[in-house]
Parts: sequence; C-alpha cells; structure tokens
Amino acid sequence: MTTTDPTVPVAAVPADIVPSDVTASRASLDVAIRADLDAAIASLSAGESRWAKMTIPARITLLGSVHAAVAATADEWVDAAVRAKNLDPDSAYVGEEWISGPYVVLSSLLALQHTLGAIASGKSPLADTKLGSAPGGRVSVPVLPANPYEALLLHGFSAEVWMKPGTTESTVRASAGLGARTPTETDGVGLVLGAGNITSIPPLDVLYELVAHNRVALLKLNPVMNRMLAPYTAAFKPLIDLGLLRIVTGAGDVGGYLVNHPGISHVHITGSAVTHDVIVWGTGAGAASRKAAGTPLLTKPITSELGGVAPIIVLPGAWSKADLRYQAEHVVTQRLHNGGYNCIAGQIVVLSAQWPQREAFLAELRSALARTPDRAPWYPGSDERVGQARSSYPGAEKFGASGGRLLVDIHADDDAATLLTTEYFSPVLGVIELPGTGQAFLDTAVETVNRDFVGTLGANILGLPSTITQLGTGFENALARLDYGTIAVNTWTALGFLTPGAPWGAFPGHTLDHVQSGIGVVHNSLLLADTEKTIARGPFRPFPRSALHGEFALFPKPPWFVTARSAKKTGRLLAEFAAAPSWFKMPAIFISAFRA
Repeated sequence: MTTTDPTVPVAAVPADIVPSDVTASRASLDVAIRADLDAAIASLSAGESRWAKMTIPARITLLGSVHAAVAATADEWVDAAVRAKNLDPDSAYVGEEWISGPYVVLSSLLALQHTLGAIASGKSPLADTKLGSAPGGRVSVPVLPANPYEALLLHGFSAEVWMKPGTTESTVRASAGLGARTPTETDGVGLVLGAGNITSIPPLDVLYELVAHNRVALLKLNPVMNRMLAPYTAAFKPLIDLGLLRIVTGAGDVGGYLVNHPGISHVHITGSAVTHDVIVWGTGAGAASRKAAGTPLLTKPITSELGGVAPIIVLPGAWSKADLRYQAEHVVTQRLHNGGYNCIAGQIVVLSAQWPQREAFLAELRSALARTPDRAPWYPGSDERVGQARSSYPGAEKFGASGGRLLVDIHADDDAATLLTTEYFSPVLGVIELPGTGQAFLDTAVETVNRDFVGTLGANILGLPSTITQLGTGFENALARLDYGTIAVNTWTALGFLTPGAPWGAFPGHTLDHVQSGIGVVHNSLLLADTEKTIARGPFRPFPRSALHGEFALFPKPPWFVTARSAKKTGRLLAEFAAAPSWFKMPAIFISAFRA
C-alpha cells in the first residue's frame, strides 16, 4: 500500500477483488499498512472540519488551484496512462488519453467553478438557463453547449438532461446545487474505489464527493492504474495539502479493510456488478443467503457505476455508401475505443431484419474492424473474456493481426442470451436482428433492450435525420421509454461522459440486490437533483457532407473515432484549450481535427 507519498513502496497487486469479511481483511494486512491507512483516514477527518469552514468563494479559488495543477501535470498524466496501457507513444490512440484524461477533468473543474460562482452570488446554478420540456411532462435542462466555446468546438452536438417525471421547473431550479447549498453540513470521509480503465474517472468521482456531497475523499486506485499515483498526487496537491484527499494503492485486502473501516462514511465504486456484490454481500455460500434475506455485510451507504451491455440501435433507411462506411466506423469506435475496455462500450448492434442494406452495413463493419489500427490487449483478463465469447459462439468472425477482435452475428436460430447478458469488457461486438421497419422496429428494439440486455448505463441510436423526422413524436416517446442513464442519438454515449453538466450513471431505481449498472450519478457539474437520463445528439454525417445534406453541423470526423489519424494532436490541443480557453486556440484545433 502507498499513500500520497510516492516514495512508499507499492505492495504486490493481484486482481482487485474486495473481501467484505472485516476480520479476514484486518488479519491479512501488515500492521504498518493498517497504521498508514488509519493515519490517512484520521487526517481526512481533520480535513473534513477544514472543508466545513471553507466558504464557497474559497472553494472556487481552491478548484482554480487544482485546475492549474492539473494543467501543469497534463504531460506527466498522459505519459503515465500511455505506459499503463502499453501504447506506442506515437500512436493516434494517445489522443484518447488526452481527451478522456486531462481534457475532461479540466473542463469539469471550470464548470464546477461556474456553478459555485452562481451559488456564491445567491443564485441557482440554473438562474440564467431556459428550461425545456420532454415527453411525459418531464422538465429538460440543456447542458451542451454550455458556453460559446462549446457551441463552436462541438458544433452540431447537443445534450439535455431529462428530470424525473413530476419534477417541476421551480423544484429543479431550487434544488440545483446539492451539498454546495449547505457547505457547512459535511458528510464524513468517502471512500472512492477508482476505475482501472479511464484516467479521468477517479478524479471526477473525488470532485463529486467533495462538491456535491461535502465528503472529503480517500481514493484507492485500481491496481491497473498504479502508475497514475505520481501524476494524480501532483495534479491534486492543493486538495492533498488541505487534508481533503488522500490517495492509496493496494490489492483487495486494502480495499476490504477500507470499506469496513469505521472512519469511512460512504463508499463509491466504479467497476463491475460482481465486485459490487462482493463488497455488499460478501463471498461464498453466505453471500447468497444474505442477499436473499436482505441483510448486507456492508453497513454504510454505497453508490456505484458498473457498466453493462450497451445497445446500438440502427434505424433502417436509405443510406449512401459514405453513410454506411462512416457509421460503421462509428460503431467500431464505440466498441474498440480504449481497446474495448469501457463501461460504456457499444456491445450489440440491433438491426432490422427487413432492412435491405443489412448485409451492406455488415460488410462495412467487417471492413472497419479489419482496418482499424491494432493495439495490444492491456486490461487484465481480456484474452480470457474473448476466449469465453469464442467458446459460446464458435462461429464468431476474427479480426485484427492476432484475431483478438470478434464479430458475433446472431441469426434467428442462434441463442443470443449469453451475448445479451455478459459485459465482455473486451473487443467483442455482437449483432442481432429484430423484425419490423419504422416505428414498429424502434418500438420492438426499445422493448427488447429494456427487457433482455443487462445494464442501464447507456444506449445508442443511429438513423438518418429524415428517418427521425418522419418518426416525429414517436421517436421522442421511444427515448422516454428507454430505461438508460444516457441515450445518444447519432453520437456515442461517451459524449455524455465528456459533458461536465451531464449526470453520469445508471437509470435510476436500482437496488443493492439488483444493482444492474449502479446506483447514483457523478459528474453533474450543475449539481442537479432528481435526474432521470441525459439525451445527447449529434450529426449523422461529418462536415462537409453534413452541410451538403441539410444538417447544420460544422464538425468533422470526431477525434475520438478510432480511425481518426490526427487524434493525438487534436486531443492535446483540446486539453491545452481546456487549461486556458481562448478563441485564438480554435483554428489550430479545427485544422488538426479536419486532418482526421
């Protein structure tokens, strides 16, 4: 185990499975490690008092200092991520690390400062926001674009948050701010069990603990991300210096000790439902009986973001050859971004059996899977999970130099159950078909993914603008019936992850004994209460084809596409922009993006 002192040696770190047996966890830990952990929690308890006394203007200043430290550490941050993921430093894939690392954290820090600024002036964070409406009497809150910079940088993209049905406009405005509205009412020390795949997730979770819930944070890194200890320590030094954050590393025994520590008031985990259940219910024969009886081992509240099997619903229409190729790259991006190790990775393409272009689209999918640059598997257990998919579906097609990418095309006589209920967390892409066209197909798709797919984190819909226009209110009502935390229309749900104002998490209503994609949300820089889902929308075609077909969108191929050749430079430029926004930086970003 190490604390925020990088000179302390890191313990050996096997798989990060967290035991919930308190006695076993204590007995398996070295006395010195337990003492270090106890000291870290004690220092955070003192920091909680400091946080309670800190005014909102002082918190804004502190977040500004963190923003500056993250900007100064960005190169070190990305270098560590590249090493952790065994990436070629010259690869275009490095752009993923810039965008899903420093860029999104810097953007979120700016957004949180803006929200706290409104609260400091005695206003709601939504005081100057025009709210809208969504099906079912829902109130909608626009979150993208949030400022003129975003309106140009992400031209053609938008996002809005749909509040839970029955929530009124006045309630939405009055409740925005969460814990920041009562800064002296702190809530102890929160344990954040960090994700092992995307480097912005642990810091964003920590920031949400601090600002939204008034909890100081102990961040335990996933062993896969131990290389991030040094850059995180430098980037978040302003929080560490005030005793508001401690960072530790270690294996499952450290996690087990911490989740059961009396000094921890709350647990937040990003990971799998399996690990969540081990924490909550324990292991072995006793776990099932405790779950059945509703008597969890964990006696403190827990929130979670746990992934799932994300659908990509493709609306049938008359697509051009260029449309088929571009959207095939879009689908492959949703599966292969970060090597396939994303909780929001698109896993199953849902096609109409009556779509005349079904085979043409599948041909383009195969081509995109074949030509996307190879990268070595880096997340533990990836080869085994791909092997399990091959065993379940022997007819799966192999792509890539090592055959590590799979395409599983499910036909009418095949059993799709395993594909629909297993989050492979690896480069496995499935295809299923459903009957119908138009509204009938969309309604069947919504019913199917709600009922049969595991998880509710995100769903994607791709379709011609003319098709969506023709569906009209039927399309919007279908969005309302989709039980997912983020729904992306002609973009990827990852856009919701990158949007600071968008809440990120599962569809609300899950419970400890049926956790699905988790409980609660993070990010949410407007600090909205009672959110239901985020709807993100993008252009069906990149510029200039978008303009030629009547879409008002000036955005080229997105830099997060796995086929974007200039992604490394564009990602760095975006992070530099978020470090110090300026109109003068825009031309370089667009020039690089258009070279994708």
